[in-house]
Amino acid sequence: MAHALREKTKLLNRVRRVRGLIDAIERALNDDKDCPEVLHLIAAARGGINGLMGEVIEDHIREHVVEPTKASERIDAGEDLIDAIQAYLK
Repeated sequence: MAHALREKTKLLNRVRRVRGLIDAIERALNDDKDCPEVLHLIAAARGGINGLMGEVIEDHIREHVVEPTKASERIDAGEDLIDAIQAYLK
């Protein structure tokens, strides 16, 4: 993921927000918060993960599928992307 270093700060900020949401879920469970509040936090964390995944997928497509440096890289990048999406959607 060397190409993503340009976006490293943005990606790390997303990770930190997701970590904060996970911590909030843990606190809510420890504090016996109502189910709707916990579910809202879980949905927010899931949205954060989805956003992070979207950013990494977009970077991958732009760097390795749309403008690959070698012809064989496009095929490999496409296969890698398919594998990642399939694993994510399980």
